[in-house]
Amino acid sequence: MKETFSEAIKLKDGKLYNLPYHQARIERTQAKFSGERIILSDVLSFIPRHVQRGLFKCRVVYGSQVEKIEFIPYFYRQIKTISIVIDNDIDYCFKYTDRTRLDELLKQSACDDIIIVKQGLITDGFSSNLVFESKEGLFTPDTCLLQGTKRQYLLDTKKIKEKRIVLDDINAYSHIHFINAMIDLEDGVCMDMARLRSLY
Repeated sequence: MKETFSEAIKLKDGKLYNLPYHQARIERTQAKFSGERIILSDVLSFIPRHVQRGLFKCRVVYGSQVEKIEFIPYFYRQIKTISIVIDNDIDYCFKYTDRTRLDELLKQSACDDIIIVKQGLITDGFSSNLVFESKEGLFTPDTCLLQGTKRQYLLDTKKIKEKRIVLDDINAYSHIHFINAMIDLEDGVCMDMARLRSLY
Protein backbone atom coordinates (compact mmCIF):
# COMPACT_ATOMS: atom_id res chain seq x y z
CA MET A 1 0.00 0.00 0.00
CA LYS A 2 1.35 3.41 -0.95
CA GLU A 3 2.10 5.92 1.76
CA THR A 4 -0.02 9.05 1.98
CA PHE A 5 0.60 12.16 4.04
CA SER A 6 -1.27 15.26 5.09
CA GLU A 7 -0.74 18.87 6.00
CA ALA A 8 -3.22 20.56 8.34
CA ILE A 9 -2.99 24.29 7.71
CA LYS A 10 -4.69 26.97 9.78
CA LEU A 11 -7.17 29.02 7.79
CA LYS A 12 -8.63 31.96 9.70
CA ASP A 13 -10.84 34.55 8.05
CA GLY A 14 -9.47 33.60 4.65
CA LYS A 15 -5.80 33.73 5.64
CA LEU A 16 -3.52 30.68 5.53
CA TYR A 17 -0.92 30.57 8.30
CA ASN A 18 2.72 29.40 8.31
CA LEU A 19 2.60 28.25 4.70
CA PRO A 20 6.42 28.27 4.26
CA TYR A 21 6.76 25.82 7.16
CA HIS A 22 4.20 23.46 5.66
CA GLN A 23 5.91 23.77 2.28
CA ALA A 24 9.25 22.87 3.84
CA ARG A 25 7.78 19.77 5.47
CA ILE A 26 6.20 18.62 2.22
CA GLU A 27 9.56 19.01 0.52
CA ARG A 28 11.32 16.98 3.24
CA THR A 29 8.68 14.28 2.86
CA GLN A 30 8.93 14.19 -0.93
CA ALA A 31 12.71 14.08 -0.77
CA LYS A 32 12.28 10.79 1.10
CA PHE A 33 9.30 9.32 -0.76
CA SER A 34 9.46 11.12 -4.15
CA GLY A 35 6.52 12.43 -6.17
CA GLU A 36 5.75 15.44 -8.34
CA ARG A 37 6.59 18.77 -6.72
CA ILE A 38 3.71 20.23 -4.74
CA ILE A 39 3.65 24.00 -4.34
CA LEU A 40 1.10 24.89 -1.69
CA SER A 41 0.73 28.51 -2.74
CA ASP A 42 -0.43 27.24 -6.15
CA VAL A 43 -2.54 24.38 -4.84
CA LEU A 44 -4.32 26.70 -2.39
CA SER A 45 -4.49 29.79 -4.59
CA PHE A 46 -8.29 29.64 -4.51
CA ILE A 47 -10.08 29.61 -1.17
CA PRO A 48 -13.83 28.85 -1.46
CA ARG A 49 -16.06 31.71 -0.39
CA HIS A 50 -17.90 29.68 2.27
CA VAL A 51 -14.70 29.17 4.30
CA GLN A 52 -13.40 32.73 4.15
CA ARG A 53 -14.95 33.63 7.51
CA GLY A 54 -14.17 31.75 10.70
CA LEU A 55 -11.58 29.16 11.69
CA PHE A 56 -10.96 26.10 9.52
CA LYS A 57 -8.44 23.31 9.20
CA CYS A 58 -7.29 23.17 5.59
CA ARG A 59 -6.25 19.54 5.14
CA VAL A 60 -4.14 18.66 2.11
CA VAL A 61 -3.74 14.92 1.52
CA TYR A 62 -0.97 13.86 -0.83
CA GLY A 63 1.22 11.01 -1.99
CA SER A 64 3.00 11.30 -5.29
CA GLN A 65 0.57 14.17 -5.96
CA VAL A 66 -2.23 16.03 -4.21
CA GLU A 67 -5.14 13.66 -3.67
CA LYS A 68 -7.60 15.73 -1.66
CA ILE A 69 -8.13 19.18 -0.19
CA GLU A 70 -10.77 19.70 2.47
CA PHE A 71 -11.81 22.54 4.75
CA ILE A 72 -12.99 21.46 8.19
CA PRO A 73 -14.49 23.82 10.80
CA TYR A 74 -12.15 23.88 13.78
CA PHE A 75 -12.93 24.10 17.48
CA TYR A 76 -10.38 24.01 20.29
CA ARG A 77 -10.49 20.83 22.34
CA GLN A 78 -10.93 20.84 26.09
CA ILE A 79 -8.30 18.63 27.71
CA LYS A 80 -9.54 17.55 31.13
CA THR A 81 -7.90 14.14 31.43
CA ILE A 82 -4.48 13.03 30.27
CA SER A 83 -2.44 9.87 30.57
CA ILE A 84 1.24 9.06 30.24
CA VAL A 85 1.71 6.16 27.82
CA ILE A 86 4.88 4.27 26.97
CA ASP A 87 5.67 3.04 23.47
CA ASN A 88 9.34 2.33 22.85
CA ASP A 89 8.84 1.48 19.17
CA ILE A 90 6.52 4.18 17.88
CA ASP A 91 7.66 6.00 14.74
CA TYR A 92 5.86 9.04 13.34
CA CYS A 93 8.66 11.16 11.88
CA PHE A 94 6.56 11.98 8.78
CA LYS A 95 2.98 13.21 8.88
CA TYR A 96 1.36 10.00 7.67
CA THR A 97 -2.39 9.84 7.18
CA ASP A 98 -2.20 6.42 8.85
CA ARG A 99 -2.40 7.24 12.56
CA THR A 100 -3.45 3.78 13.67
CA ARG A 101 -0.89 3.42 16.46
CA LEU A 102 -1.61 6.90 17.82
CA ASP A 103 -5.34 6.15 17.76
CA GLU A 104 -4.72 2.91 19.65
CA LEU A 105 -2.68 4.64 22.35
CA LEU A 106 -5.33 7.30 22.86
CA LYS A 107 -8.12 4.73 22.99
CA GLN A 108 -6.23 2.58 25.49
CA SER A 109 -5.67 5.61 27.72
CA ALA A 110 -9.40 6.41 27.92
CA CYS A 111 -8.35 10.07 28.30
CA ASP A 112 -8.71 13.28 26.31
CA ASP A 113 -5.00 13.28 25.44
CA ILE A 114 -1.74 11.47 26.10
CA ILE A 115 1.93 12.15 26.73
CA ILE A 116 3.94 9.60 24.76
CA VAL A 117 7.16 8.36 26.34
CA LYS A 118 9.70 6.53 24.16
CA GLN A 119 12.83 5.00 25.67
CA GLY A 120 12.26 7.04 28.82
CA LEU A 121 12.06 10.34 26.90
CA ILE A 122 9.06 12.64 26.53
CA THR A 123 8.00 12.99 22.88
CA ASP A 124 4.58 14.29 21.80
CA GLY A 125 0.89 14.27 22.56
CA PHE A 126 -1.78 12.56 20.47
CA SER A 127 -1.98 15.28 17.82
CA SER A 128 0.35 17.93 19.14
CA ASN A 129 3.86 18.81 20.14
CA LEU A 130 4.38 19.57 23.81
CA VAL A 131 5.74 22.66 25.51
CA PHE A 132 6.62 22.56 29.21
CA GLU A 133 6.53 25.76 31.24
CA SER A 134 8.68 26.61 34.26
CA LYS A 135 10.03 29.80 35.79
CA GLU A 136 13.07 29.35 33.51
CA GLY A 137 10.95 29.54 30.37
CA LEU A 138 9.17 27.39 27.79
CA PHE A 139 10.76 24.15 26.62
CA THR A 140 9.84 21.55 24.01
CA PRO A 141 11.32 18.03 24.02
CA ASP A 142 14.20 17.57 21.58
CA THR A 143 12.91 14.03 21.09
CA CYS A 144 9.58 14.89 19.44
CA LEU A 145 8.06 12.27 17.15
CA LEU A 146 7.07 14.80 14.49
CA GLN A 147 8.71 18.13 13.79
CA GLY A 148 5.57 20.25 13.88
CA THR A 149 5.27 23.46 11.90
CA LYS A 150 4.12 25.54 14.89
CA ARG A 151 6.88 24.03 17.01
CA GLN A 152 9.48 25.04 14.41
CA TYR A 153 8.03 28.53 14.11
CA LEU A 154 8.18 29.02 17.89
CA LEU A 155 11.77 27.76 17.93
CA ASP A 156 12.76 30.07 15.08
CA THR A 157 11.18 33.06 16.81
CA LYS A 158 12.87 32.04 20.08
CA LYS A 159 9.62 31.80 22.02
CA ILE A 160 10.52 28.27 23.09
CA LYS A 161 13.72 26.25 23.41
CA GLU A 162 14.55 22.60 22.83
CA LYS A 163 15.53 20.49 25.79
CA ARG A 164 15.99 16.82 26.60
CA ILE A 165 13.10 15.96 28.94
CA VAL A 166 12.90 12.59 30.65
CA LEU A 167 9.79 11.32 32.39
CA ASP A 168 11.10 12.12 35.87
CA ASP A 169 11.70 15.75 34.81
CA ILE A 170 8.06 16.72 34.28
CA ASN A 171 7.45 17.40 37.97
CA ALA A 172 9.79 20.38 37.65
CA TYR A 173 7.32 22.18 35.36
CA SER A 174 4.20 24.13 36.25
CA HIS A 175 2.19 23.68 33.03
CA ILE A 176 2.15 21.62 29.86
CA HIS A 177 0.96 23.27 26.62
CA PHE A 178 -0.32 21.43 23.55
CA ILE A 179 0.59 23.08 20.23
CA ASN A 180 0.11 22.24 16.58
CA ALA A 181 -0.60 24.04 13.32
CA MET A 182 -4.03 25.03 14.63
CA ILE A 183 -3.11 25.73 18.26
CA ASP A 184 -0.77 28.46 19.46
CA LEU A 185 0.50 29.05 22.99
CA GLU A 186 -1.95 31.92 23.43
CA ASP A 187 -4.93 29.66 22.76
CA GLY A 188 -4.71 28.20 26.24
CA VAL A 189 -4.81 24.50 25.41
CA CYS A 190 -2.79 23.47 28.43
CA MET A 191 -2.91 21.71 31.78
CA ASP A 192 -1.62 22.57 35.22
CA MET A 193 1.01 19.99 36.13
CA ALA A 194 -0.55 19.68 39.59
CA ARG A 195 -3.66 18.45 37.83
CA LEU A 196 -1.60 16.03 35.75
CA ARG A 197 0.13 14.64 38.84
CA SER A 198 -3.25 13.93 40.39
CA LEU A 199 -4.18 11.82 37.37
CA TYR A 200 -1.26 9.37 37.33
